[in-house]
Amino acid sequence: MKNRIYIIGMGPGKEEMMTVEALEALEASDVIIGYTVYIKLLGERFAEKEMMTTPMKQETKRCRLCFEEAAKGKQVALICSGDAGIYGLASLMYELNREYPDIELTVIPGITAACSGAAVLGAPLNHDFCVISLSDLLTPWEKIKKRLIAAAEGDFVIAIYNPSSHKRKDYLMRACDILLQVIEEERACGYVENIGREGTKAVTCTLKELRETEVNMFTTVFIGNSNSSIVNGKLLTKRGYQIERNTDICRNN
Repeated sequence: MKNRIYIIGMGPGKEEMMTVEALEALEASDVIIGYTVYIKLLGERFAEKEMMTTPMKQETKRCRLCFEEAAKGKQVALICSGDAGIYGLASLMYELNREYPDIELTVIPGITAACSGAAVLGAPLNHDFCVISLSDLLTPWEKIKKRLIAAAEGDFVIAIYNPSSHKRKDYLMRACDILLQVIEEERACGYVENIGREGTKAVTCTLKELRETEVNMFTTVFIGNSNSSIVNGKLLTKRGYQIERNTDICRNN
């Protein structure tokens, strides 16, 4: 089982929210490689493992490090938050794999923020939905704008990743302004901060209220569709099931 790299989605980082497959792959690995913050989230369980990290914006270096260690005969685990194939490093690893044909890659899925955040809010993704990142580091803002408008016109529920950062504090407001060209201001929405981590915070609100809200980079935002609503503080999107109400029927014999 050498010369293999596991590309692991670790969800929000909490052990209880990782799959058994992910935990077993981490246990079987000789070295665990990841972004510094993600390595810290692993806690003490894998403290005896060899750990290697790179800071933010060194993703290519991190991936090459995985191949270099695997080429030494080590079994390697590359950890990504959420799911490695959703805004993660799985695609970059497969691109680089062409340079290292003797190394086998195995992707292990994890719980992405859209799913874990939806579970905290209620059931906002219960019908067709899309996921859009507001980060323009790799995607031009004009393309992000087109995707927001298309999702709104298609009446999709929208899960928004990377809604804010130190350099993009007004991006969520800008996104809401774009959506308000198509969607009514009373549209049911919500957001979750620090999903699955200490200090988890969930809020439901309207699109108008969301526009005035400041969020951080650890927040996932949900924009409902035309059938979404807030019920008892939870954000719900109807699937279309017909509810049969239970009634007591009294019969005279």
